[in-house]
Amino acid sequence: MSDHVYWIIEADVVDGKLEELKALMQEMSEATQADEPGALNYEWSLSADETECHIFERYSNCETTMIHMGNFGSKFAKRFMSVLKPKRTTLYGNPDEKVKKAMAPLGAVLMTSAAGFSR
Repeated sequence: MSDHVYWIIEADVVDGKLEELKALMQEMSEATQADEPGALNYEWSLSADETECHIFERYSNCETTMIHMGNFGSKFAKRFMSVLKPKRTTLYGNPDEKVKKAMAPLGAVLMTSAAGFSR
């Protein structure tokens, strides 16, 4: 097991907001890559018809997760919620109480690590 914290957000694209979403996902990806060395994975995917978005994020530990959450809240949350309607958020790894609380507004369901490894 590791100290990694990761999640998958499943969301619907708000009607008429696809181009705004595409611009925002590029902006957020570039900012996360440049400013957050603890972000191990930061991957956005769109369905073939571009009506659904999945986001996979993985962080090295709870501290780096909270750095990301602070940046997201101060820079991107309002625009994010204007272009996406989150349906399901699944949280994995070893999140502490701060991370769980930060993910609660997205209705995150925690899946506790049971076996396996991370490289």
